[in-house]
Amino acid sequence: MQNVNLLIKPASGSCNLKCGYCFYADVSLNRHVGNFGMMRRDTAEALIGRALREAKQVLFGFQGGEPTLWGLENFRFFTETVNRLNTGGAKIIYTLQTNGTLLDDVWAAFFKEHNFLVGLSLDGPRQLHELNRPGSYAGAMRAAALLKKHGAEFNILSVVTTATASNIEKIYGFYKERGFRFLQFIPCIDNFGSPKTALASQQYGRFLKTLFDLWYRDLMADKGVSVRYFDNIVDILMGYPPEQCSMRGVCSIQCVVESDGGVYPCDFYVLDRWKLGNVQSDSFGSMISSGMAKKFIAESIPVPDACAACRWHRLCRCGCKRDREPLREGSPSANRFCGAHKEFFEYSFERFMAICRRLSR
Repeated sequence: MQNVNLLIKPASGSCNLKCGYCFYADVSLNRHVGNFGMMRRDTAEALIGRALREAKQVLFGFQGGEPTLWGLENFRFFTETVNRLNTGGAKIIYTLQTNGTLLDDVWAAFFKEHNFLVGLSLDGPRQLHELNRPGSYAGAMRAAALLKKHGAEFNILSVVTTATASNIEKIYGFYKERGFRFLQFIPCIDNFGSPKTALASQQYGRFLKTLFDLWYRDLMADKGVSVRYFDNIVDILMGYPPEQCSMRGVCSIQCVVESDGGVYPCDFYVLDRWKLGNVQSDSFGSMISSGMAKKFIAESIPVPDACAACRWHRLCRCGCKRDREPLREGSPSANRFCGAHKEFFEYSFERFMAICRRLSR
């Protein structure tokens, strides 16, 4: 294989916070073993060895729970093992998603030394951030300052809730004032089987339109920031494939590696029924091409007739499978944000095309 992208959970679902909207806490409740504990070093070495034997480029991404609970010495062991086993000269990419509260100067220097792209979870100013992440604002802001100090590359990941959707002007201004120029906004995910909707489609539609106005204004004034979702829409309109998996129109296999070495197809589906294998006994190639992997992908393929006929399908592409729960007769439902997407594309399309024309000059 040319590339292997791994999303590793070295601390399983363990976390030093209890965020109100944590989707992985819900995932953990829906499998036989909720928490697999800390990853052993022999498991880490097995997954490193397999990946380097099979690919010319390997992305080692770390998430949780909170991955830094695994400890800096284990991360040092990991990067040293990669260097030792990478006799074929594969290209190595490191990423890590963190709440930031455990970081210090030594962590930040380590990330800079090994060229980690760090995703820092932050939901705006203190009052908004701590609605779902109580007591963590100071730690997250300290982490941002440390990463800047050491020159480590990082972006901001914000979860869109009812409260943050209603305050996006304040949040966007807060990020701009602090020089946070790479932003990702992820709509809050409903729990499996929940009759409630964590974020209403109408609220999300207003959020997208307001954020787009702010982003477009700055972009046209040559003061632009990167908003991942909007960047991907521009890519699609320019004829490039989107890098964000939820915008590709069909699921791919992410190779999520739990701390016991178990491999699953997607961060949202680290569930017993979707287990693909284990790094101790199975190659990534065999797991990616397995019948279970094919079944997982196949479930995301059907397109409702209304979506196929929709003007905006080439941009929406039905969205993430997780937002199309529950399945009905083996096929996903319409995206829970269908109305929001239609409203947003009607509102923004001509300006997106203006951006594309500007980039084409």
